Amino acid sequence: MSTSRTLFLSPRVTATGHAFADAARRRGVRVETLRDWRVPPRSPADPAASLYSGPLFADAVAGGLGLGLLEAPPDWLARLPYELTLRKVEFTTVARARALRRPAFVKPPNDKSFPARVYRDGSGLPGPDAVDGTEPVLVSDIVTFAAEYRLFVRDGEVRTGSRYATGGDLDVVPLERDARRAEVLAFAGRLAGRGLPSAVVVDVGLVEGAGWAVVEANAAWASGHYACDADAALDVVLHAARPERDVPAADRRFLRPVPAVVRD
Repeated sequence: MSTSRTLFLSPRVTATGHAFADAARRRGVRVETLRDWRVPPRSPADPAASLYSGPLFADAVAGGLGLGLLEAPPDWLARLPYELTLRKVEFTTVARARALRRPAFVKPPNDKSFPARVYRDGSGLPGPDAVDGTEPVLVSDIVTFAAEYRLFVRDGEVRTGSRYATGGDLDVVPLERDARRAEVLAFAGRLAGRGLPSAVVVDVGLVEGAGWAVVEANAAWASGHYACDADAALDVVLHAARPERDVPAADRRFLRPVPAVVRD
């Protein structure tokens, strides 16, 4: 089978990276693990690129690979109505979050510049020497999820899913084997038309005593697959990380800003 695509992996290949590499080879996609944070020379005749990696590595190589990376808007979760989050979520800055005087769950929207977790108050957040105060964050009321699920979504349809936690503990089961599958899919259907790119990962969960809620949205090209079907999840990844020139107009507002390529 002729190869028309290359899936690039970061130097640190995770279990999901290996699963996606196997799935890619089965369909004739070339797989290349980059050995450092530099992009190898490429010619116009090279196969189109795709990428599975963490955000920092993606920022370093996406420009050189000519990639467009889709992700949810950083304030997406905060713009959802309460009935889809079951908690108050505020989109703000690290500097303002440092002024919190109550416990809250705080996370960077699309990066991992500091740990996403419950903070007793804003004094526990990284200081100005570690994180610039202008960086965006999501500040959420604290809720307890009885069960949490990862969904790889393309064109508004859940292509594959997995439970990944029960009561806050890791508990990985394919969605098709979970007793709540129908409920998960029904809730996911309520997110159609809610301002997401055509390829994305959405985590949802069952809030104790309240119902179903969105946990967060993640970039498909940087998300672990847990017990999701690797072939179906790869379809979403290849759509979410593809040549920038091929990204349709409807998705262009979801492109991750990546640094410009500096040539010697």
